[in-house]
Amino acid sequence: MDLERLNDWEQRFTAWWQQRPVEDGAHDLAHFRRVWNSAKHIAELETEPADLLTLLTAAYFHDLVSLPKNHPDRSKSSWLSAEQTEALLKSEFPNFPMELLVGVKHAIHAHSFSANVSPTTIEAKILQDGDRMEALGAIGIARTFYVSGQMNRAMFHPEDPLGENRELNDTEFALDHFQLKLLKLPELFKTKTGRKMAKEKVAFVREFMMRLDKEARGI
Repeated sequence: MDLERLNDWEQRFTAWWQQRPVEDGAHDLAHFRRVWNSAKHIAELETEPADLLTLLTAAYFHDLVSLPKNHPDRSKSSWLSAEQTEALLKSEFPNFPMELLVGVKHAIHAHSFSANVSPTTIEAKILQDGDRMEALGAIGIARTFYVSGQMNRAMFHPEDPLGENRELNDTEFALDHFQLKLLKLPELFKTKTGRKMAKEKVAFVREFMMRLDKEARGI
């Protein structure tokens, strides 16, 4: 697909989202744009070609339904997003190439960690990597504390931030989530480019953790 047509679709998707109220700052239009930019960057560097319109669409609507992390049906969010994206494209964007729907829905369904669905297409693999990139680096740190704040969790254990002498518990402390999940993410990335980027971002997260631990001890 030529760049001009791809940009036109992005503008249309953006306009649709701009008409909706922001309900979750961690899953807003800025998030969708970042995921798309990361996915596009990965797609440019991978050897297997990806359909960019499929990728763009999945990036912009992968969190169309985003249930809170502590919701009992959290694992169904990506499936619900996929189903509602199909309905949305048919009703609001009737000239969208419907032959791409299967690929769009699979990419959306498979992007979620909690859904536990293996991505089978290059677009799904790239979208999953692009979305998981949001959990790492400076953005990942910001989003972790933002979401934890929404759930009234403490930023970190006041006496042992890194959990050196206690059991880690990310239902109580945001910082514990880094060790329990986020630092392990690079090995789960599906593309070579994504893994390389993720490892670089994890290095930054580790530096942040060490700095926070020092400041918590007044150093």
